[in-house]
Amino acid sequence: MHKNLQILDHPLIQQKLFYLRSKYSNNLSFRNMLDEVGALMVYEVTRDLPVREREVETPLETTTGYVLARKVTLVPILRAGIAMCDGILKLIPHARVGHLGLYRDKETLMPVEYYRKFPSDIVESEVIIIDPMLATGGSASAAVTYVKNMGVKNIRFVCLVAAPEGVELLTTEHPDIPIYTAALDRQLNDQGYILPGLGDAGDRIYGTE
Repeated sequence: MHKNLQILDHPLIQQKLFYLRSKYSNNLSFRNMLDEVGALMVYEVTRDLPVREREVETPLETTTGYVLARKVTLVPILRAGIAMCDGILKLIPHARVGHLGLYRDKETLMPVEYYRKFPSDIVESEVIIIDPMLATGGSASAAVTYVKNMGVKNIRFVCLVAAPEGVELLTTEHPDIPIYTAALDRQLNDQGYILPGLGDAGDRIYGTE
């Protein structure tokens, strides 16, 4: 276990994961549950976000409350990351969304970038990179590198299921990045799929192969 890996074992998260793993969950139910689990996970993912005091007027008097001290930017890795992003936005509706398009070359298993669009002031925000699967770790590490190259210092990575190989690579190349996941699975197979995993998240979300 790596010190910056946090497994979110809340019962509701684990129950959603149970149904997401099932091969009998259709595309609609898979999308809906991924949306819901993203919303559940965001509580722990954002637990240590910085806050600042701010006065607020109640119906009876003025008191002091707390608001987020910095902007939040979500960076889902396309295409599967979008499905978890929507659930997180329900809890942080003012968050901005950057997009990073990566796909894994089937021969080399290395990430290939095909799209990138970030907010111009992303350097001023807390960034949450989102991808349902942390498999080989190549795409996750590349995404972190792209965001760091923009000057961002505060980054966290969120996935639903992780493989030990992916955790090892990401923590080796970026030891400063906290990783949040609902499960650390057993291993990768020869094709780079997580075992037991839940299949190809993008295909299950969008009904493609």
